[in-house]
Amino acid sequence: MEKLPCSIFNDVIGPIMRGPSSSHVAGGARIASLVRQSMRGKVVRAVVDFDVNGSLAASHEGHGTDMGFACGLMDMELSDPAVDQYERLAKERGIEIEYRILDYGAVHPGNYRMEVTDEKGLCRHWEAIAAGGGMIQMQRLEEFDVNICGDFYELVVICNITEVSSEKWEVKIKEIAGNSDFTLKSEGEERSLINLKYAEPLKKGVMDDIQALDGVLDIMYLEPVLPTHSSGECKVPYSNAAELLEYAKEHPMEAWEYGAYYESCRGKVSVDRVFAQMENILSIMEDAIDGGLAGTEYKDRILGAQSHRIDEAERDGKLVPCDLLNMVIKSITAVMEMKSSMGLIVAAPTCGSCGCLPGTVIGLGRAMNLSREEMIKGLFVAGLIGVFFAEQATFSAEVGGCQVECGAGSGMAAGAIVQMMHGNISQCMDGASVALQNITGLACDPVGNRVEVPCLGKNIMGGSNAISSANMVLAGYDKVIPLDETIKAIYEIGLSLPLELRCTFGGLGKTKTALEILRKTERHFEGD
Repeated sequence: MEKLPCSIFNDVIGPIMRGPSSSHVAGGARIASLVRQSMRGKVVRAVVDFDVNGSLAASHEGHGTDMGFACGLMDMELSDPAVDQYERLAKERGIEIEYRILDYGAVHPGNYRMEVTDEKGLCRHWEAIAAGGGMIQMQRLEEFDVNICGDFYELVVICNITEVSSEKWEVKIKEIAGNSDFTLKSEGEERSLINLKYAEPLKKGVMDDIQALDGVLDIMYLEPVLPTHSSGECKVPYSNAAELLEYAKEHPMEAWEYGAYYESCRGKVSVDRVFAQMENILSIMEDAIDGGLAGTEYKDRILGAQSHRIDEAERDGKLVPCDLLNMVIKSITAVMEMKSSMGLIVAAPTCGSCGCLPGTVIGLGRAMNLSREEMIKGLFVAGLIGVFFAEQATFSAEVGGCQVECGAGSGMAAGAIVQMMHGNISQCMDGASVALQNITGLACDPVGNRVEVPCLGKNIMGGSNAISSANMVLAGYDKVIPLDETIKAIYEIGLSLPLELRCTFGGLGKTKTALEILRKTERHFEGD
């Protein structure tokens, strides 16, 4: 099965959630949700291994992996205000979770190895990765290789193949369940796993009819965990900036329309529907800014509420006169403060970079008295740029450093600004390229095992960079390097960064002050 096209709402602007990190919280929750669905009864115990050489070994507590995984096992939405009470809630529901740090040779830094047991005594072994921005891939079930990403209805059947071949089993299963959009098979010595993927839910009774077949050893049915579902007819008109610009020559539209059209093709829904979906996302972003500006409180964080200080300092004449930029600074700060106080936010493209895009788009829109429709249009351009980034790179700082989080958010915001200033699609792509060229090599070096410092400053830097880059392009500056080439260069640079600068504890995270903050946060976590 070839890789399906990225989605604006799956991969780029989302998930809608609470917590410090989309990779850790949303990724962990989605992995655990699929594991939970594979069980026959309520989960009572889970043992989760993280490789000592991966990023999760050092960061799973502070970045929210434990939170997300527990919520997924409990079938608890990440929009629920009580997600930070996950330890108490899991204990009350009789769920025991153990995390182990082992050296087992995991290739991906976001690897999970899991042994999960339910109340009926069923025990399953899964292996998965959190790929960045809340995206996941279930890679192994028992001895079988699998490829489950949470965008299909998944029928998984394990059959005895000592007498009946996997090909014949596939035919038998399809006679009952119907033809699938994709079918993947993995064979062992005596048994085979057959995974049929469907765009629509299975009909009632299908599972029982398959289970009744002689030779079926195990069966499970997994529903999607992503907002935009996939199908075998999942086609998109362009997958990178070069293809988009060629398409635009024959199909002239406003820049934002290319983003809306892309997502309508990807999800097989109308442009009106995806526009309404983006409007809902804008409302959540606006509420995050307003909530942050109103003031936030939360015990377990490094930074207190600061967004109100911009207005206070402006009134006192302490700031360099720049009303628009100061509006963006306080808006970005407000979103980051909502994130750090467990408020509801939109990861765009990640929680670590959740302030840059919405704070820039909405801050700029409010400063210039633009309509909500203009902001939504900007978000569609940003989403399309994010799709091109996701297709050619990653949003995982564990893989590519902060240049693929706050840096990517800055490039997306630059394209959005160009749209909001009524630039054309070529200028939107060029604005993104200039912004991304300015942040190559940006390290991810969080302080105190929290996604706060220097994340706040890097989000604000991303917004400032986006404004400058958009103005450069709108004024006619030469971007020199096309967007696709810039994205590929960023990915190559990210792979070259040392592990310590990719979301672990290097750089600023290893300073004397940072280590003291880490000791304090660890004591707080332990309840001392």
